Amino acid sequence: MPKTQYRVYVVELSKKVFTEHRRFREANPQFNGVLECLYVGMTSKTPKERFLQHKMGYTNKRGHNLSSSIVRKYGSYLRPSLYNHIEPMTDRATALKMEEKLAMELRRKRYAVWYN
Repeated sequence: MPKTQYRVYVVELSKKVFTEHRRFREANPQFNGVLECLYVGMTSKTPKERFLQHKMGYTNKRGHNLSSSIVRKYGSYLRPSLYNHIEPMTDRATALKMEEKLAMELRRKRYAVWYN
């Protein structure tokens, strides 16, 4: 059986998230309003499948909501140019570290970024 591959992905968010979501705004004091607001995530699905799960408010068989309310409400589309250079990873821990690393990198570039 092929090993699970994890991918990091980026979703562009509506800039309304910055004015309407206090925690998002507080997490991004470096944001100057010029660049976009982004969500960085990690998945074992394709980024497209995962984005659709967020938008539909996906719940698993146990009834747990697996979608981000920020992406569901403010998500516009995927930004592959910001993550296509990252190779898929074979373990979840590495992918989670890469998710945080990419989010911090984008914040340093003055994007407003949310990640879990």
